[in-house]
Amino acid sequence: MKILKSVVLLAVIGLATAFTLKTNEGGYKIGDSIDDFSLMNIDDEMVSLSDYKDAKGFIVVFTCNTCPYSIANEARIIALDKKYKKTGFPVIAINPNDPVAVPGDSFEKMKDRGQEKGFTFPYLLDVGQKIYPKFGATKTPEVYIVTQSNLKVKYIGAIDNSSRDASAVTEKYVENALDALLAGKKIEKTTTRAIGCSIKVQ
Repeated sequence: MKILKSVVLLAVIGLATAFTLKTNEGGYKIGDSIDDFSLMNIDDEMVSLSDYKDAKGFIVVFTCNTCPYSIANEARIIALDKKYKKTGFPVIAINPNDPVAVPGDSFEKMKDRGQEKGFTFPYLLDVGQKIYPKFGATKTPEVYIVTQSNLKVKYIGAIDNSSRDASAVTEKYVENALDALLAGKKIEKTTTRAIGCSIKVQ
């Protein structure tokens, strides 16, 4: 009986850690202006948001190689970049995990992953883990839509309402938010609960 209770408790804890709770008071909120950053891309070039002179904004996605939730969303992230880059909203992917804590998220492994999956967007490593705390990100994957004008945050949360099964999606949060922005309309849902793996630190 004690063993059964322990297993149930561990399962509950595991489920709880899969959900993002917006408790980081230091993180960006809707309407905040973010600081630009400069991080190394898997092509060995530094990337900053200011490099994108013609962009209307960005789909900043905190993701990684190893989290099952991130892996389940890779095709969706690629599709977002393909669909919205041409409208002025490219994807900027950032791996926030400490590669010492998670060797599978090393820079070399990121290069391998990007080549294997044919990433069409920058895949940056948050060296020293200095960027994700500013955003207040706690999960992979977690999305921030930012407009180029004053780098203002317009959306924070999940890609859609099915964290693992793309075929079960019934509401596309990020696409809906971007479509509203592009149409000059109000975003109906500016925040949703991100579901994924906790960001790993050493």
